[in-house]
Order: sequence, then structure tokens, then C-alpha cells
Amino acid sequence: MSDTRCRRCLLRELEAGAQLYESVRAYRAELPAAERTEDGEYARRLALCLDCRHLKNATCVQCGCFVELRAAKSAVRCPMGRW
Repeated sequence: MSDTRCRRCLLRELEAGAQLYESVRAYRAELPAAERTEDGEYARRLALCLDCRHLKNATCVQCGCFVELRAAKSAVRCPMGRW
């Protein structure tokens, strides 16, 4: 039997994560500009997460966060030092 669950994906790609993804989008939109990661940097961070072996089902297994949430704040860093 094949395993069709997503391994290296983000909330926006998980059918079961749609509601959480919308919450993350709303959270990011409401962050003050000084705290919010700029769009280009946010996309860069998420691209690095997608390529990381510690990403499992939209979660970083090193810290337990949803990577889309962690990447949203400019002052927060990757626990693996990737960004």
C-alpha cells in the first residue's frame, strides 16, 4: 500500500491544513510592518524549508512550529540556521 501523505509540504498544500493556512495568512497580514517578513524574504524562507529534511507535513520537526508561521516574523530564525 502506498503512503500518499505529504512529507515536505506547507499548510497551503495540505487539504487538511486549509483552515490553518488561512489563519496563518490572517496573522501575517495583521503583523506590524516592522515585525512582518517582507514578501520576497518570506518566499525565500519557505523555499528553503521545502528543501529541508526536517520539514514534515508543514511542521519543522526540530522546533515543532508550522514553518509558514515561523517564517512570517522577521526577527525569528530557523532552528537549523538556514535563514
